[in-house]
Amino acid sequence: MSGGTGYLHPGLPKPVPAADGLDAPFWEGIAEGKLKLQRCRACGRWQWGPEWICHNCHSDDLVFEEVPPVGRIYSFERVWHPVHPALKNQGPYIVVLVEFPEHDQARMVGNLLGDPHQDVVIGDEVHAVFEHHQDEDPAFTLVQWQVA
Repeated sequence: MSGGTGYLHPGLPKPVPAADGLDAPFWEGIAEGKLKLQRCRACGRWQWGPEWICHNCHSDDLVFEEVPPVGRIYSFERVWHPVHPALKNQGPYIVVLVEFPEHDQARMVGNLLGDPHQDVVIGDEVHAVFEHHQDEDPAFTLVQWQVA
């Protein structure tokens, strides 16, 4: 997908890396179509979202590593009342919490593509869809999800 066909409507802030650079490897990865989560080098645990220390052992020796862009629906919400004025004409839409069972159950939030009235089943496999917006300034990529 490219600009204009996705979920980011005019008036919404463009997603960019945090000013402190903590999540920059994630954004660089998705721009290349690669999903990266944080992993602790000290204990080997995976985590999301990006943090300066490990949630498990409190080490600060964390790296971003590529993982398969596949997960399972852990939870979802069908949004009927948009939370931002730029979304006033969009709804419903579905937001999913995607779990990565083989990566210490790390979880990531994203939109579920497709019919907003579709049946959503907890545990269904989903695949990441990298929605590139190269014509924007700055360019960015969104991670969306689609039922396998």
